[in-house]
Amino acid sequence: MSEKFLTKSITYDNFKKEVLNDYRTIFVSREASLIGRKEVLSGKAKFGIFGDGKELPQIAMAKVFEKGDFRSGYYRDQTFMLAINELSIKEIFSALYANTDPNEERMSGGRQMGSHFATTSVNKDGSFRDLTKQYNSSSDISPTGGQMPRLLGLAMASKLYRTGKFNSKNHSINGNEIAWGTIGNASTSEGLFFEVINAAGVHQVPMLISVWDDEYGISVDNSYQTTKSSISEALKGFKRDEGKLNGYEIIKVKGWDYPKLISAYEHAANICRSKHIPVLVHVTELTQPIGHSTSGSHERYKDKKRLDWERKYDCNLMMRKWILDNGIATVDELSSIENESVKFVKDQKVLAWDSFQNQIKTERISLLKSMKMLIDDSKNNSLINLYNELSRIKVPTRKDVLSYSRKCLRINNLLNVNPLIKWINDYKLKTQPLFSSFLYNEYDHSIENVQEVKPSFDEKSHMIDGRLIIKNNFDKLLNQYKNLIIFGEDSGKIGGVNQGLEGLQEKYGKEKVDDRGIREASIVGEGIGLALRGFRPIAEIQYLDYLIFAIQTLSDDLATLLYRSVGKQLAPLIIRTRGHRLEGIWHSGSPIGMLINSLRGVRILLPRNMVQAAGMYNALLKSCEPAIVVEPLNAYRLKEKEPYNYGDFCPKVGKVDFLRTGEDITVVSYGSTLRVVDKACDLLEEHNINIDLIDIQSIIPFDIDSDIVKSLKRTNKLVVIDEDYPGGASSYIMNKILEENGGYNFLDSKPITLTAVEHRPPYGSDGDYFTKPSIDDVFETLYKVMQEYNPSKFKLRLS
Repeated sequence: MSEKFLTKSITYDNFKKEVLNDYRTIFVSREASLIGRKEVLSGKAKFGIFGDGKELPQIAMAKVFEKGDFRSGYYRDQTFMLAINELSIKEIFSALYANTDPNEERMSGGRQMGSHFATTSVNKDGSFRDLTKQYNSSSDISPTGGQMPRLLGLAMASKLYRTGKFNSKNHSINGNEIAWGTIGNASTSEGLFFEVINAAGVHQVPMLISVWDDEYGISVDNSYQTTKSSISEALKGFKRDEGKLNGYEIIKVKGWDYPKLISAYEHAANICRSKHIPVLVHVTELTQPIGHSTSGSHERYKDKKRLDWERKYDCNLMMRKWILDNGIATVDELSSIENESVKFVKDQKVLAWDSFQNQIKTERISLLKSMKMLIDDSKNNSLINLYNELSRIKVPTRKDVLSYSRKCLRINNLLNVNPLIKWINDYKLKTQPLFSSFLYNEYDHSIENVQEVKPSFDEKSHMIDGRLIIKNNFDKLLNQYKNLIIFGEDSGKIGGVNQGLEGLQEKYGKEKVDDRGIREASIVGEGIGLALRGFRPIAEIQYLDYLIFAIQTLSDDLATLLYRSVGKQLAPLIIRTRGHRLEGIWHSGSPIGMLINSLRGVRILLPRNMVQAAGMYNALLKSCEPAIVVEPLNAYRLKEKEPYNYGDFCPKVGKVDFLRTGEDITVVSYGSTLRVVDKACDLLEEHNINIDLIDIQSIIPFDIDSDIVKSLKRTNKLVVIDEDYPGGASSYIMNKILEENGGYNFLDSKPITLTAVEHRPPYGSDGDYFTKPSIDDVFETLYKVMQEYNPSKFKLRLS
């Protein structure tokens, strides 16, 4: 699209040119939606969701969106992305067809449905580009409302950069950047929306939210969605008082009124950018001409009166009428633009389709050549039939190519299939990364490239509380990393509920160490947005049990970001929390299975003590990865030997640690449970049972050198012990050891798991004893393994 601009003084010719450029953009966008829908319904694409009916306000928004700004929106914003020249019509169709070539489909390399937008934030080596010299869009997600938490962090970054206390190179110019959010009217019903609205008002950050209001959420109208059927009415309590800065500027404007939209957005951007006042622009009377998506027609749930109104007040038609009524252009001039636009969109669609298909057809030709060689050797009729079937497929997919190659191997009595097997293996090796790369960091600053630095001790090292080791290490890190910030519930004034940050706010200031309200999802989202803009945030969630409040944001946004952007966006957010056994239902959780099954894409580190935890933070800050560190709740007051190389020592993340060496049983555990197991091992030694006790240290990544299997080769017996539920992390660990790493081959007895019971732990010492593995449980479980192996030697009756 043409370069966007907003001018205060303009000649009539330039005014007309700008207006007609805007009309061309909205018409092209609508035509892409209409043709895109037809492509889906004709079977050439799987699903379509578009920005029809929302075109005009996005033109106005684009006029005041500046380089350095960030968008955090959703799947209706195609016109906006066209207007800022970060999306082409060809790319709309490339995404629709799921083209996996990142040069053709820059948004997600075909991984997301169409209309999920993103820009590139990092260079090919994973370093940040100069984001102040480009328009920026954080990568969209489908769960509407899910874009809100990260929006808070994108805005908070500007507030922090404006203080001048952080390194803003490549990220900010005096904190002048606006974080632009877009959301549909129905999605404002989500709790995430209200949580973030409140948080942004508390912090007074430059966040400008546009609510595209077409009065429906699929088939459910506003009377079911919002109090008073209007989000701007419902949020009036957030509106700032006249002449005061605290609170929101709330603007309501009709989505078909071109001049008023431009005026509204110019005013909104000015006060948001200059004064850091959060703004909500409620854009009403929008429509959805082709319905919510290709999954159905809106005529199913809208009556004739509503449909007639939508046809009359379609924002594109209203702009056309405004142009004609004001004599800016003639019918012929507009018709010429429209005809050119239709042809342009159709041509771009063909180019996108040909590019998508040509890649796959080339791969099919390669397979057919390999099959032809087999046919020449075998003259097999079944193989000839497969060859002909594959050749006749009009619109081949990569699934067709690989599936037909594998079908060939199922034919009996084929001679010399080795070349075909090689072709299949090579094809898998080349093709799988198109769909599976960048689940984790593949750049040089991956955690996998951080080498171990052992904690150093000398004659002056003495035993101190674990909390002091954490505190002293954070002290060193805050001094060492200029853009490191730590925030969360009670993290600031009192230094955390366990005193791991005691005195650090006073030393480094509120900008670097601060409190947040009780709002876990927006704490996590704030961290994501800050990380996207060059900060190294450590966001504290007080207890692991309360991480569930934020699990949607962690799972849908943080864990998928690198993957869904094909490595183009990074958010190295560190979540600091604490868990495992302590007291009661919601202060002794260890739901590690929930984490690993929800958060693939996030590193999950499970230290057993505070020296280990401190080292893990050091390792993470030497790398650039999202991670969760679960500190052991009951270890803050335990004494540990103090190292003197704070800020530097770190484990090799993913490497297991042998705490005891024995020849009888390989016992694998992590976190607080290890102290219980270690005490049981002392008792077992009295009965001549010696344990290989292994601390996994991290569960993602897991045992990168397969050291546990090396232990199994000696002991031939395996027990995994943790305090998650049955079938949780222990089952994951067992799968890794036995199946993935081949440990099954070295077992002489049944592998065992010892876990917590299926319900949450009751309050009190008895509750802990009867629900979590105790010293007695561990002793008896391990003794019985040896008893089964050698009953004549181990004769205790334990049950």
